[in-house]
Amino acid sequence: MSNPYFRFKQFTVYHDLCAMKVGVDGVLLGAWADCRNIRYGLDVGTGSGLIALMLAQRSEARIHAIDIDENACKQAEINFNNSPFRDRLSVESGAFQDFSSSRRYDLIVSNPPYFAHSLKSPDKNRSFARHNDHLPLEVLIKKSASLLAPQGKAAFIIPFDRWEKIHSSAVENQLFLCRKTWISSLQNRPPKRVLLEYSFINQGIAEDGFYIGETKEAYSNEYRYLTEEFYL
Repeated sequence: MSNPYFRFKQFTVYHDLCAMKVGVDGVLLGAWADCRNIRYGLDVGTGSGLIALMLAQRSEARIHAIDIDENACKQAEINFNNSPFRDRLSVESGAFQDFSSSRRYDLIVSNPPYFAHSLKSPDKNRSFARHNDHLPLEVLIKKSASLLAPQGKAAFIIPFDRWEKIHSSAVENQLFLCRKTWISSLQNRPPKRVLLEYSFINQGIAEDGFYIGETKEAYSNEYRYLTEEFYL
């Protein structure tokens, strides 16, 4: 049986109630997203609450989280309440399409479901978490744009081969690409993931990339530097 929790420096994430467990994608986005000077953040598809917790550690912002899976929300609430940031974290269950708020967020983040045409798991909750039937990328982008503050930013991690699709939707919603970081699992391997940051302000694009592992057993210096505030 896999470990029911993952311990970080300042908090512990239990994921035994969640369809999707703590993984590298969430850690990457939580460590990479620009949360400087933000007051309000929104984590879409929070799962265990990992990314929201990372943003709360890195800022003084109030972070609201949403997930379509009720069990994931229960899990996130447990993790939030057990963290040092409990007073700045909240979660609700529901589809992002139906989410309503008068607030405009300084930062919106999402590690969205990304399988579009693959074989689905018999586990309904795992299928929710992995397949984008319930939250297509174009819907994610349009809804995020409607909730973003004028100076705000939206950050996502997606499979590298799908970045043009999300970028096209961003352009349609008057969002400009600010940062793009491609991620490879190992040196000399093609990129598997890409981190993207958008805003309403056209300020040019900062583009870079790195690989996670020097070998299958050892993290790269770039990955260790990015995540050093979190891993034990």
